Amino acid sequence: MRIYFLLIMIISMGSCKRDFDAPVPDTSWELFDAAPAGILPHGVMKKMEGVYTITKGTETFGPLAVLKWSYTKKGNDTIYNVSFFSETDIAYFICEAKKHDDYILVNGYWRKLSGTETGRVRLTISAASGADHLFSSNPNTAANDVIISGVYGSGENVPDIPLEFAYARPHYQAMPFEIIAHRGGGRNADLLPASENSVEMILLAASLGATGVEIDVRMTKDEVPILYHDESLNERLVQKNGMLGPIKNFTYQQLNATIKLKRGGKIPTLQEGLQTILYNTPLRYVWIDVKYDGPLDKVRALQEQFMQAAAAMGKPLEITIGIPDEDVYNNFLQLPGYQNIPSLVELEPEKATAANARIWAPMFTKGLQNDEVAAIQAQGRRAFVWTVDGANNVRKFMYEGKFNGILSNQPSIVAYYYYARL
Repeated sequence: MRIYFLLIMIISMGSCKRDFDAPVPDTSWELFDAAPAGILPHGVMKKMEGVYTITKGTETFGPLAVLKWSYTKKGNDTIYNVSFFSETDIAYFICEAKKHDDYILVNGYWRKLSGTETGRVRLTISAASGADHLFSSNPNTAANDVIISGVYGSGENVPDIPLEFAYARPHYQAMPFEIIAHRGGGRNADLLPASENSVEMILLAASLGATGVEIDVRMTKDEVPILYHDESLNERLVQKNGMLGPIKNFTYQQLNATIKLKRGGKIPTLQEGLQTILYNTPLRYVWIDVKYDGPLDKVRALQEQFMQAAAAMGKPLEITIGIPDEDVYNNFLQLPGYQNIPSLVELEPEKATAANARIWAPMFTKGLQNDEVAAIQAQGRRAFVWTVDGANNVRKFMYEGKFNGILSNQPSIVAYYYYARL
């Protein structure tokens, strides 16, 4: 009887186990998908940017939101995104915008990164509520010149809850600042619709508020630099396939032919990652976090190749080799002309100075370190802090610290506090 009872308990526990996820809802909308709806010029979306008062929907999303536009290129197509970022529960919206006659349609989904809540959103800017202004040649937007109104819903439910944003003021941009998305945009644990360190995640990063990304680099058995965080293949990062063990034991061809990442996609090479950043996104900064102990010549060659390509295109793109520990530091010093190579050092400030690093990057657990940051900045260097998550921590390091950038798994909340500051 006792054994029977234990069996029942085990079965019951197993049946109650849940796999938490936050799938992107179906955002199809007949009006938005209809033939008359056309491309909205990016100049119009640029004029839409700013800090908005949430006049309807405050109970879910709070009193303020930041609107930011971005783009991704896929083949010959360019997709323009309109994103909203709010403080409450680290909520964000990722939408597309189209012109339909004399008004603007905004369609997409919302997500609260503090949990799994998500849903669909449908918004409109009528001619009278701001579309005429946005299509005009007037470069200035004043309070209430643009009213974005519509509905949102929960999950796959048809949106029916009122939502409205009223333009309040321009973005804060007085102090240049890098918003750096961790692991290409976010971790697998953040339940984003792409795998960490994947091409798909990199393509998502700008719409999440990032101006740059941190990507993790390891070396395969045949010396191909790839994007992968952990030392070994494991079920945290890849789908179950029978292959386990250190990355350095496998060739790139073995990984490419067999491995699928946990949330979809393949393990990309560093070259594929940098190519995506340069040609397919508006991202302007890359932190290559070196995760292996070995020569850095291949990483350096790709860094130089893509920075030169960016310069030839006239696109601002800074790529730094990240130095997280003494082994990588010593390997970096072996590179010819290392003092002229853009780098980021996580060790003590003196090591950043000795390597002539552009950036010193301490861990957030060491605190604000305002004196040390000021000393580094007095040398003409910058200081980034990692990895800062949660509204309270981000707000503290943004407003009380003197850092030039924040690395976060939640770039949307960093974007909110940066662009909304007074």
